[in-house]
Amino acid sequence: MPHLDAILAVALAGLALSATPGPSMLYVLSRSVGQSRAAGLASALGLGLGGMVLAVATALGLAAVFARFDWLVLGLRYVGSAYLVWLGLRMIRDARSSARFSLEAREVSESSFSSIIWQGVLVELLNPKTVLFFALFLPPFVDAGAGPLAQSSVQLQLLTLGVLVPLTAIPSDILVAYMGGTMTQVINRQQVARECLAWAGGLLLIAIALNLHFEFI
Repeated sequence: MPHLDAILAVALAGLALSATPGPSMLYVLSRSVGQSRAAGLASALGLGLGGMVLAVATALGLAAVFARFDWLVLGLRYVGSAYLVWLGLRMIRDARSSARFSLEAREVSESSFSSIIWQGVLVELLNPKTVLFFALFLPPFVDAGAGPLAQSSVQLQLLTLGVLVPLTAIPSDILVAYMGGTMTQVINRQQVARECLAWAGGLLLIAIALNLHFEFI
């Protein structure tokens, strides 16, 4: 199992990223407003399931690679922490412009709930940025200090941390699906709050990356 500080760090980073309006939130919003609240919830479920699949694939794939090339853990620790810093700086840089961006539901054709769920799964699986995020975000939190890396141990750590990522996004997706247009109006009006939230999220990601190396906490 990963250490508690790694679990908390991944959960906080996931919450910071999911709180910022993005393509996934727009997808859920469009289903909720364009079809029904239940359709929005189905799309949120699909995105969550897609994230779970990515978590399992990442755990199995990276664990096998780490077992053969254990030096990659240290290398990806630096690459992954640099990626976190880049994400944080980008959130800060785009804080004002993203806060001014108005959420608008896109027109959608009505579909069955099963097809909406599968569409959500595919949206998550076929997003190259999401795949890159899993591949670079999780390795820095793998414990490689206790002797040789056992493949099963690494798999368990990666799987536990990977599942946290879609789980942290579920609350915001459900809130958007449930409140629909009302949520859109609230988000669009709170530009200052959204800018502050983006700054806070960006600084949090940078702090998590630095803590990986300097262990402030």
